[in-house]
Amino acid sequence: MRVAKAAAVAASRTRTRRAVPRPRKRRTLTRTPRPAVYKPAGVPLDGLRRITLLHEELEALRLADLEGLTQAEAARRMGVSRSTFQRIVTQARLQVALALTEGHALEIEGGTFEVVPPRPRGPRRRD
Repeated sequence: MRVAKAAAVAASRTRTRRAVPRPRKRRTLTRTPRPAVYKPAGVPLDGLRRITLLHEELEALRLADLEGLTQAEAARRMGVSRSTFQRIVTQARLQVALALTEGHALEIEGGTFEVVPPRPRGPRRRD
């Protein structure tokens, strides 16, 4: 009886409290992003559905597809885990494919990120 009562009290407490979501971790970008819109030629933007691609999703596409980095290396550069990077790049590919195949406008904006310029490669030169 005592265990059942404790469980009922615990259940009532969880119902009244609202869970506060964990804040999103900032993703690291190497370039300062600029908002942009890509749309089919000859179609006014007003009549198109807009698909939003976040700046960190564009960065994930750039690292994975343009630079050809492994997920581990790309995730390290963005400051996220491999599984988070995979979710970001999968969502980005889905949105780009949807915009291209369905003729929607692709709007690049927003996200949770910080811009950190890339470190120079190669040995340091001493003058």
